Amino acid sequence: MQAIYDAFVRIWEAEGWDGVTTRAVALETGIAVGTLYDYFPDKEALLSGYVRHCVEALLARLDADVVAPPAAALAARERIARLVRITCDSRLDGLPAFDHGMLLLEHRVAEPKHHLRVYDELATRWLQAFAACELPDPPTDATVHALLTAAWGGRRYRLLRGLGSGTPDDAAWVAEMDEIAWRSVAAQRS
Repeated sequence: MQAIYDAFVRIWEAEGWDGVTTRAVALETGIAVGTLYDYFPDKEALLSGYVRHCVEALLARLDADVVAPPAAALAARERIARLVRITCDSRLDGLPAFDHGMLLLEHRVAEPKHHLRVYDELATRWLQAFAACELPDPPTDATVHALLTAAWGGRRYRLLRGLGSGTPDDAAWVAEMDEIAWRSVAAQRS
């Protein structure tokens, strides 16, 4: 599957949506066209699979880098910074690429139930991450949901507007989201 998604991204970056075909992906990977059709009958199915792959990779990264480390190994401040950075940065090293053009096509493959599922999965990770901080006065679930909505919604809106990841402006936005999250937690402790 990784070879298929890698080929999808290479073609996407070189030729855009019009250049992506299941035939082109099959040729790029060396997989028989018929075999690829068994998994992805059309390019919308390929995009859908890739979007889910991006979400799964994001969730796995949150689990490994934010939720799993014990409190003794990762201070609350760093855990929250990682949580925000991984959630907000759409071009974070080690995560699959997801860009403006892909988001513009998402309506072709994602129904409202899919958006709810992703939000619920992210909310679970955010709640687990804050619980792992072992703060004396942890934020309420409502606060965690508000922070997640601001971070995830901001990421999606920035992608929609074509505000590129990796730019100084993007880094400043991620840093500000981190500060907002930390101040929200610190405010509950004072």
